[in-house]
Amino acid sequence: MLTGVLARDAEATRRIGAPPQQRARALLDSVGIPASVLLSETASLSAGVASAAASPDGTQATSAPQRVSVERYAALYNRINEGLDDEGFGLFSVPLRRGSFELLCRAVVASPTLAVALERAARFLRVLLPDIEVSIGVSEGMAQLILRARRPLGDGRVFAFEWLLRLLHGLACWLVNRSVTLDTVRFPYPAPEHAADYALIYTARSCFAAATPPHPENTLVACFAANLLELPIRRDDAALNAFLVGAPGRLTTLYRCDREMVVRVRDCLRAALPKSPTLAAVASRLHLSPRTLHRRLRDEGSGFQAIKDALRRDMSISRLTKTRAPLAQIAADLGFADASAFYRAFVGWTGEAPTTYRRRLRVASRL
Repeated sequence: MLTGVLARDAEATRRIGAPPQQRARALLDSVGIPASVLLSETASLSAGVASAAASPDGTQATSAPQRVSVERYAALYNRINEGLDDEGFGLFSVPLRRGSFELLCRAVVASPTLAVALERAARFLRVLLPDIEVSIGVSEGMAQLILRARRPLGDGRVFAFEWLLRLLHGLACWLVNRSVTLDTVRFPYPAPEHAADYALIYTARSCFAAATPPHPENTLVACFAANLLELPIRRDDAALNAFLVGAPGRLTTLYRCDREMVVRVRDCLRAALPKSPTLAAVASRLHLSPRTLHRRLRDEGSGFQAIKDALRRDMSISRLTKTRAPLAQIAADLGFADASAFYRAFVGWTGEAPTTYRRRLRVASRL
């Protein structure tokens, strides 16, 4: 799907964690398709109607928080865009006709610096997207990417903010060919059910329902080091043409080079299972001091425990979904001291007991 360096970074994105099935459902919900309906690989979409009531992996859709592969999520993304002729998923008062993302990219790729590129993107979106105002500011050494809803966004409000932030931040990383690490993000809504993924997608310092003056409660504020605004743009038209292959679904796998250490730590932890190495042990394997590893993870907006928890959560959901292994075996394989420790952790991640989760999946599979 991607080539060269982009393929490498897409693989890194896959390792970090695929989007939750709930978010794929959010795409369908945003265009009026029942939440129980997901597209199969061969399903077609026309006028907002899906023809197959199956999840992307061919199983019946359930309310359980399963995982959806990046590739199939991107395919779903593109099919909805094509079916609606709207790259904004029907979230806004006016549609973003197909080709809007390409025109946005072409409008900013010739910019001299990231600051100019983001200002041009804001002006471009002001013309096409009247519902959300995008602006750039600087305060106390921090750049601020500000997304302000100018009118009510309805039930798709959370996804609208997530989508636009991911678009602009991912595009910024790609344009300068390096990390644009988010320091903090203030989301103007309560923590969603998939809030645990925010630490890996955006930053571990994500806060919710935060109305911090002078920003009202309808405003998202993403902060990063102000000196990054002066980074030069390192892409040209040839690179852009390659980047646009598969767009706009590629928004789900936008270039990210600011998660390299997160990926390396996650790989070390996975390889060590069922052992649970300490930060010092992982740092030694990566030929770093514990202090340096902690700082690198902090700079990437994450932390050692957050990575360990996300890995165990994803693997436990996979094992419960795809195998009949007893809880004690899953707990041992994932490095928990005993089944009760695994039980408590799973409830903390998902809000329900692993036995309840598995039982619900089995009941749904018989429907």
